[in-house]
Amino acid sequence: MTGSPPKMANLLRRVLFLAIWMTVLGHTYATAESNDLPSNASARAYGSGWDCHRGYRKVDDTCIAIEIPPNAFATGSPYGRGWECSRGYQRVAHACVALDLPPNAYLDTMRGDTWACSRGYLRRDEECVAIIVPENGYLTESSYGSGWRCDRGYQAVNDDCVAVHVPANAHIDYSGNDWKCNRPYKKEESSCVLR
Repeated sequence: MTGSPPKMANLLRRVLFLAIWMTVLGHTYATAESNDLPSNASARAYGSGWDCHRGYRKVDDTCIAIEIPPNAFATGSPYGRGWECSRGYQRVAHACVALDLPPNAYLDTMRGDTWACSRGYLRRDEECVAIIVPENGYLTESSYGSGWRCDRGYQAVNDDCVAVHVPANAHIDYSGNDWKCNRPYKKEESSCVLR
């Protein structure tokens, strides 16, 4: 900015006056608006209007308390029920009922309203059943299927891990549980032949 010092001082006084005037006007507006607030509400930080406090829901021009059952907490959401069950409880109608965990189970890590079986167990209906891993097998991280896989060089046959029979001119494949012919041999039934 260029100009003489008296002009600059005059411009700065005007800017300062305008800033003070806008602050006073904003405070007066906010005070007037806050006088119109219903109980259990706060003026919005930005824009106009107001929102109900957590645990209350806007109904017409008032904030009505949400009925929160025991073992639940207010979500603060203006939509839906406005509450969720605490960890270890599940919603049944308008109540939060404690989860009944079977032996070898734990609460799921996300919401805590369901359970999963510990490693080495699979869910069967409402219980956790031990996984029986056959010789030459190992536990998997999957909570579905058998819960086990065969070691490399073995394949699952019923509930056992049986050694893979690798014919001449073949090798164990990438999966580790089957075989594949060496090049240029081709698979024909249970052997590798040149074509």
